Amino acid sequence: MGRGKLRIYLGSAPGVGKTYAMLSEGHRRVERGTDCVVGFVEHHGRPRTEVMLHGLEQVERKELVYRGAAFTEMDVDSLLARKPAIALVDELAHTNVPGSRNAKRWQDVEELLRAGIDVISTVNIQHLESLGDVVESITGVRQRETVPDEVVRRADQIELVDMSPQALRRRMAHGNIYKSDKVDAALSNYFRPGNLTALRELALLWVADRADEYLQQYRGEHNIRSTWQARERIVVGLTGGPEGRTLIRRASRVAAKGSGSEILAVYIARSDGLTAASPKELAVQRTLVEDLGGTFHHVIGDNVPEALLEFARGVNATQIVLGSSRHRSWRYVFGPGVGATVARDSGPDLDVHIVTHEEVAKGRGLLPVVRTAARLGRTRMVAGWVVGVALPLVLAALLTHIDTDPGLANEMLLFLALTVAAALLGGLWPALASAAVGSLLLNYYFAPPIHRFTIADPKNIVAIAVFFGVAGSVASVVDAAARRTHQAARLRAESEILSFLAGSVLRGETTLDALLERVRETFAMESVALLERESDVEPWRPAGSVGPNPVARPEDADVDMPIGDHMALALSGRVLPAEDRRVLGAFAAQAAVVLDRQRLVGEAEEARRMAEGNRIRTALLAAVSHDLRTPLASIKASVSSLRSDDVEWSEEDRAELLEGIEDGADRLDHLVGNLLDMSRLQTGTVTPLIREIDLDEVVPMALGGVPEGSVLLDVPETLPMVAVDPGLLERTVANVVENAVKYSPPGEQVLVAASFLGDRVEVRVVDRGPGVPDEAKDRIFAPFQRHGDAPRGAGVGLGLAVARGFAEAMDGTLEAEDTPGGGLTMVLTLRAVTGGRPQIHVSVDGEGRSAPGGSGEPGPGPEPGPEPGGAEGHPVDFDLDSIRQKAGPQ
Repeated sequence: MGRGKLRIYLGSAPGVGKTYAMLSEGHRRVERGTDCVVGFVEHHGRPRTEVMLHGLEQVERKELVYRGAAFTEMDVDSLLARKPAIALVDELAHTNVPGSRNAKRWQDVEELLRAGIDVISTVNIQHLESLGDVVESITGVRQRETVPDEVVRRADQIELVDMSPQALRRRMAHGNIYKSDKVDAALSNYFRPGNLTALRELALLWVADRADEYLQQYRGEHNIRSTWQARERIVVGLTGGPEGRTLIRRASRVAAKGSGSEILAVYIARSDGLTAASPKELAVQRTLVEDLGGTFHHVIGDNVPEALLEFARGVNATQIVLGSSRHRSWRYVFGPGVGATVARDSGPDLDVHIVTHEEVAKGRGLLPVVRTAARLGRTRMVAGWVVGVALPLVLAALLTHIDTDPGLANEMLLFLALTVAAALLGGLWPALASAAVGSLLLNYYFAPPIHRFTIADPKNIVAIAVFFGVAGSVASVVDAAARRTHQAARLRAESEILSFLAGSVLRGETTLDALLERVRETFAMESVALLERESDVEPWRPAGSVGPNPVARPEDADVDMPIGDHMALALSGRVLPAEDRRVLGAFAAQAAVVLDRQRLVGEAEEARRMAEGNRIRTALLAAVSHDLRTPLASIKASVSSLRSDDVEWSEEDRAELLEGIEDGADRLDHLVGNLLDMSRLQTGTVTPLIREIDLDEVVPMALGGVPEGSVLLDVPETLPMVAVDPGLLERTVANVVENAVKYSPPGEQVLVAASFLGDRVEVRVVDRGPGVPDEAKDRIFAPFQRHGDAPRGAGVGLGLAVARGFAEAMDGTLEAEDTPGGGLTMVLTLRAVTGGRPQIHVSVDGEGRSAPGGSGEPGPGPEPGPEPGGAEGHPVDFDLDSIRQKAGPQ
């Protein structure tokens, strides 16, 4: 009996239509005569899903009792006994009620598959085990019901059920997913546009990766070496030369012509580690390709064309971009070159672009010359000369005073060993001297006739000549190997330094002082100073320095590196060898860039402050000229009327005039208070006194300035405490609520509700007013801004600006969102106190009884405690009707 096949409908969020698609597939199978039954499907009260169950055979569920309540789960035994061809099983990540056959539903599905039953199931992307942390960081909700990724990966077919966030929210608003009393809360919490967009991207990327994995697996199983152009992948071959930037930009333009194209830049180094490439240039090219959205790869290979083609075929590339060769024409006598070889061997499935550039046929340059003395040091040089010249004399003296004759061949080997030792210690020249001295000593002391520089036997002449040749060759090889090892180590160190330097500066992580300190440490200097002057006749002045006693002029430094005409990097401590100046030049150029950037940032910040100050002063003058003068005019008119002797005012008239004076004074007090608060925020003098407090102690006090009965308040006592300044929080809530009441239609109450999400507490102020367009949501928080047709007497437009400033001063946020069905919702997010009062999580299923989890779809609030139950349960719901019943008018 073979294993059954698993087909999974994957969705980005509840309500996209996974269950509907699964049931539609069930109907298609039944119409084709396939024995298809419903093992378990939960329609969640959605009429369209419930209708799709009609006409499909449903296996009776198994009833279980847990904590005094009855629940139903899929009856695996009945399904195995029924043995249909296909079983429809909803919610693959569901946790079964304790006492079930298996703990998880995916384990039930595994049993069905092992029994040879094909299964069609559903799961949301947030329930994949590997994505738990990612989903929690996006939504603030930890998914406790998960399914191992491997279970989903092993599926024979995965079909993505996709829907745009806007369409899903419209479906939610129309009541097609949740009941109407839960729509507002769901749209304001889990089903926010940002959450849905991020989850949709996760689902699309996960499915795309699985498709790519399957394609690679299929190509491997069928030994397919040719390129399948499923996606445009462009490989850029780099040599480390200056033409690399041109090639990368050209490849980027080619990739931009097709959607989903990838750029892969590859540098192929020889296995011996030697290269003529510039580490600095490679670091710059790596940064460039990453900035353009590509990736950089370092590959080892002695045959460059073969390694390049192997890499391109390994990544299923479709195009290769190469530069015209920098070799001079005479070099083609030895071979066709890399570009021509790659184009010849690429085959019909790989397009090769040869791009011209300014460095064509200019030559690749030579390896930098490394001086032996600077490389080895004085001590090793002296030791090399001693071993190469003095020790052969000592060896000759010892051999002439021993009784036994070891023979000319053994004597030559002993002198050859000294030549190799001289090469290892002192390099080529001490080794050549050792070979010459050894040859003379062998001739004079050991080749007959002895004590004369003549050789009687021709065989000895050949032996000594071969000795000199072998000694010289071995010395040359040993010295070349030592030089190449030193060169490779040096270039690797330079590459690491330049890579770190370029990366840190481009990411903006390095200040000028930190960069200069890095120079001092890298080159072991006592002090480093960056000097500049306005012109050639002006004195030098330091722009930055590190270390004791930095120099004041480049002429006084041990090493100076000019940067342009009027800037120089001056180092004190020791004289640098010439080969170190290349890296020092890179540091100097980066120091100039960092200095310019710091100054530009400072100038931009100063300009911004000046522009903001001018704007505020202009707006303040406008406010004073009208908004402050209006209540003053009202007060003056009332006072003048009361002092007038021409009119005899009744008690009612006098009371009305006094009330007008009081209202005008209150308005003035409110306006001046907001102006002072805005001034404190602009000057940075707001210092919050943070302490832990309950929201229900502060929020009710903030409602004193609004008409009675205009606000519904829902702040649960089970919320954790928040870390805030009570005074600033009260002013923030008061300003937001007053703004909501001002724009709400007559008879519509403003809802003030609080909830707990992760490590945050949210206070949501919901009104049913005209709302604010998306493009204006940020502008309403700017000082002196009043949206739309706000009357001139409605204030100076500082309330929301002050509220956001106070919220941010308390490490919180204040954002504006659309109210589902029309209006504006202000979301005040505050930091919850960790380790506060314990949370009470209650979930109620569709029949009104306590359930150990949920029905399988996320509700609009936070995640429940670790109880088994629905795959996506979220227990806290904002039920507006129940809030109105228990809160009453405020």
